[in-house]
Amino acid sequence: MLVLLEVKEWLKSFYGKYALLMDALFKFCVSLAALILLNNNLGYMVWMKNPLILILLALVCGFVPYGAISLLMGALLLGQIYAVSFELSILIAVFLTLVALLYYGLQPRDSYWLILTPIAFALKIPFVIPLLAGLSGSINSVIPVSFGVTVHYIMLYVKQNAGVLTNDTSVEITEKYVQMIKVLMSNQTMMIMIAVCTAGILIVYLLRILSVDYAWVLAIIMGSVAQIAVVFVGDYLFDVHISMIELIIGLLVSMVIAGLYHFFVFAVDYSRTEYTQFEDDDYVYYVKAVPKVVVSKPDVRVQRINDPKKVRRSGRRESEAGL
Repeated sequence: MLVLLEVKEWLKSFYGKYALLMDALFKFCVSLAALILLNNNLGYMVWMKNPLILILLALVCGFVPYGAISLLMGALLLGQIYAVSFELSILIAVFLTLVALLYYGLQPRDSYWLILTPIAFALKIPFVIPLLAGLSGSINSVIPVSFGVTVHYIMLYVKQNAGVLTNDTSVEITEKYVQMIKVLMSNQTMMIMIAVCTAGILIVYLLRILSVDYAWVLAIIMGSVAQIAVVFVGDYLFDVHISMIELIIGLLVSMVIAGLYHFFVFAVDYSRTEYTQFEDDDYVYYVKAVPKVVVSKPDVRVQRINDPKKVRRSGRRESEAGL
């Protein structure tokens, strides 16, 4: 435990010195992961198969805001879908435009959830997104996470139906749009996962802000239970098959990641909780102060031990001089 606390303090000090560089590196890694995910799931644009181009795009993303990264990823997603079906690309363009108008005009700060959510789903740990969003964000984080879930299932739909979308020329355009909308809107698995993420974020956020001991730990546990409960309810009502092994492993990994985030961001010592009260002309304030767990740097002192022979010689000289 002490070693982890020392690592935490070192990381805080290191990040304080190189914050801009670390933020750029994190954006680069996230953007590169998103580009690789997009290329592996769709990969219909030949020029995006060049690893050098992916790295250059990720480098550009490392120095722009998350909103600009989301717009770039949306444009690349449209390009991949356009290579398969022009009609579907128009439909997705309308959807992404609505996302930009509705979300970026109201709450543009949580844009990174739009990128992180499809990555978490691809890594089979979707439950980590509601936990982290509830711990670090607000209730408004439900919006970008839900859109991120939708983007994941759009990519999955295009990947699974690429042949049909490319060769279906006998159907009229209006019928195509009606069929696509029906397929996307009737995707029960997508609706269940949106409900799972929404419930998880709400439970975690509402418990996290409570003034009770171990609020964050309680939020992580209850948020995980709420997500599992919604999955089971959806499975029972809509008969949606979800692998139990992936479910359990993904939930455990998500809880571990959320626990690490709690340790490095909000590790407090409840045994040293203090209560104070003060007032002004209009209000009386009751304050609960919980100190964070910190480790002071060890005070290393180097003490020189003289050579015994030299000590004896100097002692003889002093004695002779006294005589």
